[in-house]
Amino acid sequence: MKILITGAKGQLGKQITNIIKKGYSELGSISSIYKKAEIIGVGVEELDICYNKSVNDYIGRLTPDIIINCAGYTNVDLCESNEDIAFKVNSIGSRNLAIACENIGAKLIHISTDYVFSGEKAMPYKEYDLMNPQNVYGKSKALGEQYIREICSRYFIIRTAWLYGYEGNNFVKTIMKLAANNDEIKVVDDQIGNPTNAEDLAHHILKLALTEEYGIYNCTGEEECTWYDFACKIVEYAGINCIIKPCTTEEFLRPAKRPHYSSLDNMMLRCTVGNEMRTWEYALKTFIENIILDVD
Repeated sequence: MKILITGAKGQLGKQITNIIKKGYSELGSISSIYKKAEIIGVGVEELDICYNKSVNDYIGRLTPDIIINCAGYTNVDLCESNEDIAFKVNSIGSRNLAIACENIGAKLIHISTDYVFSGEKAMPYKEYDLMNPQNVYGKSKALGEQYIREICSRYFIIRTAWLYGYEGNNFVKTIMKLAANNDEIKVVDDQIGNPTNAEDLAHHILKLALTEEYGIYNCTGEEECTWYDFACKIVEYAGINCIIKPCTTEEFLRPAKRPHYSSLDNMMLRCTVGNEMRTWEYALKTFIENIILDVD
């Protein structure tokens, strides 16, 4: 079995690769089938997914069985001022991979986002809810999903949110650094979602990849919170003496509109391969403990 991972240098791509190499994640063992798998990880330097011919030529020569697309233009605010780039990477890039997968009969696993929803619902979004993105990032990811559904017959679209992992920068590491260097910091208290440990997400990606349970999946940490709640738990678990103060989204005056409520329900995981996603608090506590152990 041959697996191609695009965006392999990002936090999720690296997490998937590390779990495959070890043969297990924090949630447990992965299938022994992965022991004999050939893993090819590429960044934009090796494969720019924005160019259809290049993607088809590369994938046509490589003939992977599974493509895991972790590539994306994910800076939500920069997407507002770089609309063409956002759609080129998140929409056209996804389309190109879908075409290439269909040409060779490969499975496509594509990572999407909670931002495809408006944030106006009062209860967690399920996979069947209609998309209605409110910013350029969300719109570009929604169009990417649409292309995949129209073109590819063997796909898994996996929507996640508020992702953090051991590799690269993320909200958890940023809050830990800010809290260590300030007596108090402000964090927004009017956006609700699901913090997601990349370890949990990667485990479920690898579990789905070996099945034929194609379709759309939500895959986020269990239970919901605000960014303020999230930050409070980060400093608590890290043992940092810093006051976290709540504030409104408007106080930050950021270019992109954020959904006020984008909590996701992992319904389709429960209905198919099983939902083993940890509660966001438990997964976060484990993450911070492991980070501190690594530093020590």
